[in-house]
Amino acid sequence: MSVSIANRILLGFLAVLGLMLALALYSLSQISEVKDANETIVSRNITMLRQLASIRDGHNRAQDAREAIVTRSLLRALGRDAAGEDALQAWRRETTTTESTLAQATSSAETWRDQALNPERADAWRRIALVLADAGAEFRQLQGASERQIAAAQANDVAAIAGADQAITTSRVNFGRLMGSSEDVMNAAIGAGQRRVAGVYEESRVSIMAALAIAAALGLLIAFAIRRSITQPLHAFMAFVERVGEGDLSGRTATTGPLEIARLGTTLNGMVEGLRQLSRQSRDATENLNAAAAEIRASTQEQAASVEEQLAAVQETAATVDEITHAGAQIGKRAQEVIASAQATAVTSNAGLSAVDETARAMDSIRDQAEAVAENIVALSEKTQAIEEITSTVNDISERSHLLALNAAIEAAGAGESGQRFAVVAAEMKMLADQAKEATAQVRSILGDIQRGINSSVMLTEEAVKRVAAGKERTDTTQRTIEEITARVQESVQTFQQIVASTNQQQLGIEQVMGALQNIRQASQQTAAGTRQLDSAAANLSSLSQQLLGLAERYRF
Repeated sequence: MSVSIANRILLGFLAVLGLMLALALYSLSQISEVKDANETIVSRNITMLRQLASIRDGHNRAQDAREAIVTRSLLRALGRDAAGEDALQAWRRETTTTESTLAQATSSAETWRDQALNPERADAWRRIALVLADAGAEFRQLQGASERQIAAAQANDVAAIAGADQAITTSRVNFGRLMGSSEDVMNAAIGAGQRRVAGVYEESRVSIMAALAIAAALGLLIAFAIRRSITQPLHAFMAFVERVGEGDLSGRTATTGPLEIARLGTTLNGMVEGLRQLSRQSRDATENLNAAAAEIRASTQEQAASVEEQLAAVQETAATVDEITHAGAQIGKRAQEVIASAQATAVTSNAGLSAVDETARAMDSIRDQAEAVAENIVALSEKTQAIEEITSTVNDISERSHLLALNAAIEAAGAGESGQRFAVVAAEMKMLADQAKEATAQVRSILGDIQRGINSSVMLTEEAVKRVAAGKERTDTTQRTIEEITARVQESVQTFQQIVASTNQQQLGIEQVMGALQNIRQASQQTAAGTRQLDSAAANLSSLSQQLLGLAERYRF
């Protein structure tokens, strides 16, 4: 059955849409399962919690009624009025209701144990059923003790009432403990239910993701199948068209498949048949054209051969003369360049001579200044020596003053109180002598540094004078060398000017010969150009016919 491409795409879209719808329905079912599990767990938890609360409340009300019965009996025994509601009926009603609720809760726990959603919940319901069963038994014991106490109260037996209190208290404590245990187990059951709901949700999520992956894989398979059913015939058509493009017109393509593909195959076969007929006609016409072009070209080649021989001889002569002309022009050009370079060299040499003269004068000035500096430094050295002699004298005076102050101090000490003022003067003289000695030592140290600097400056100045003298000698040598170079450059300029004049005379004669050869060459070129144009036209015609034959040979019938 042939299905069109549009219908195939539509069917694939419907299939993918069906997969998405199935995935949506499955997701809804999983969500419904999670919802049902959650509702079941929550409703059972709430029901059991209400029953446990009702049992505890009923038990408390029954105990209140029992205590009211006992209190009223004791009041009657004391001769007091104890009017009010019939407490005995209230006690019986509450005990009956509580016992019924206990039985109902135990039955519910046993039923839910068998219907539990997971083993953890089943174990919790089992434990609750056992605890409630024990609580029921304890409640019945409490009920029996309460009945005995109520009977004693009705008989106004105070001793029996007091004796029943111990049993009632023990039963109440045990019953309260069992109810607390049932509530603890119920809390554990609630936690198990929450974990079960989370597990159901996780299972549903994983299953939905797996279903989504399966649906995506199926969608990809459907898309791949549709793509292959469309592209496989198209690949066959592309291969057929490539063979036709390479020149193979002998084949035919298939016309089966989808309606559009079949129509395309029929159209391609018709096109190839038209190309086959056109190729046959083109080959016949091209063969005739090739034969005519070969005859025309043979005649033009014979004429062109003779013209080419004549033109070759003229061109060879012209080329030789042209080479001579170019060589002469190059010689003149190079001579002019050499003259210009020599003249520039002469100018540079003159500038160099001027610079050397200025350098020599500058060195003479530097040498004079260096000698003057050396003389000043020597004079300064002599003055520092004079200063040193003065400092020696001052130092000698300070030492003598120090000795004099010492002697004065000794004399003042010998004079006693009358020599105290003289002792003060002696101390001041000693202090001044010490300061003068220290200042003299500092001046001597500074003079030593100055003397060393002066000696170093003298040596450097002498070295500078020597180097300036050596530079002056080298400058004089350079000046003599530049003068010799300038003279030789002037001689070279004159020689090259003579060469340029001879070359110009030779160029005039060569140009006259070139004019005559140019006229001969133009005539030969015009003749050769006409022959070449005719031969080129014939060659183009022959080439075109060969190309047409080559194109026709590409196609195989």
